[in-house]
Amino acid sequence: MLINFIVLRGKYSIYKFKNGSVLPDWIYSSDFYSVTKTKDELSVIALQTEFISEDIVRSNDWRIFKIEGPLDFSLVGIIADVASIFKENKIPIFTISTYETDYILVKQKDLSFGMKALRAKGHQISTELKS
Repeated sequence: MLINFIVLRGKYSIYKFKNGSVLPDWIYSSDFYSVTKTKDELSVIALQTEFISEDIVRSNDWRIFKIEGPLDFSLVGIIADVASIFKENKIPIFTISTYETDYILVKQKDLSFGMKALRAKGHQISTELKS
């Protein structure tokens, strides 16, 4: 299955907050953000910012590939197929799924190489237009 990807603008960070933390307002102003809370952790993906507390653990310089959706729940193996392309090219990924689609995060340093690897498998890639 050939996939259309959209590369979102901006650099993102993966933040780890202490459980029970009240999330700062700047997260909600991000064009894209994802919050995951478990009994063990509170993780957030949001636009990268340098104006945060030193005690917030984070991993910077992530870029996001959005799989153009919506995707039907009956589809099988999309993440596995895409992950295998990145694995073949030794590119680490971080994935997020939503109701309508999937997102694959790669480090900024791997973005061009990742785009080239996806295109080599016949996938289409565009960049998010400025709003």
